Amino acid sequence: MRVGEFDIAHTVESAQPLTFFGDERNDRKGITYAYKNSVIEVAQNGGSVEYRAYGPLDADTLRKEVRARFGLDDNMRAIYRSIGTDAFMKSAIKKYRGMRITRNDPWETTLCFVISQFNNVKRIRGIVQRLIAAYGEEHVFSAGDVKLTFRSFPTAEEISKRSVSDLMSHGAGFRAKYIKSVAREWSSENAFGKLGKKEYAKAKEELMVLDGVGDKVADCILLFGYGKLEAFPIDTWIQRIVERTYFNGRKQNVKRIHEFAEERWGAYAGYAQQYLFHFARNE
Repeated sequence: MRVGEFDIAHTVESAQPLTFFGDERNDRKGITYAYKNSVIEVAQNGGSVEYRAYGPLDADTLRKEVRARFGLDDNMRAIYRSIGTDAFMKSAIKKYRGMRITRNDPWETTLCFVISQFNNVKRIRGIVQRLIAAYGEEHVFSAGDVKLTFRSFPTAEEISKRSVSDLMSHGAGFRAKYIKSVAREWSSENAFGKLGKKEYAKAKEELMVLDGVGDKVADCILLFGYGKLEAFPIDTWIQRIVERTYFNGRKQNVKRIHEFAEERWGAYAGYAQQYLFHFARNE
């Protein structure tokens, strides 16, 4: 399908959930990732997005999944007009034009960002991959000469059965106790599946009752798991770049930065954050 204003490499490499559990192609033009009991391959060829699935996924569901996963229905021209408020942001947009906000399964997003605390992209991906290998359900798909074996993302129920020491053995460190606690909460009633229908502030408040889910992790979950584009995750990178660029280097607390982001970028603050974050990481 034809898609304008999309760059799959910038999207995949910008520390979104797909960065942690998908496998990017060596030419940086595509990615393979597990979706439920199937594997999906997505590739970019100029202005076209090509995709296919291995497993029992019908064509209509596959198309909807790809469009939703990569935010392909987002109006990027409107978003760029909204967030392109200054020379610095315009430079970030120019450098990473086409980077989209992905929409991921809320549980997968939660696990990835609980693991992300005081961590770097390489280590986060390693821990996620080891958890998938250890606890994901194995699937085998065969069609003609193609035989594919893969593991799906581990469910909250499966993770909740594991001891803290088991989780630590996969490199989770101090995060293991939070992973187990969050998995237990998710698997008990799964009330968190309804957060997408709630207003951003209320949804964030409910997420932050979970062990290991603070301000930044909650905003990451809301942005990448529930599509709340007004969410503005604040980590060290973002705090530094916002202070340096918009406050002449003066220190600001997290509350003030949230207020600034809401005032300046409003409904698309999450997109502004992602461009600032990726730009700062690669300066």
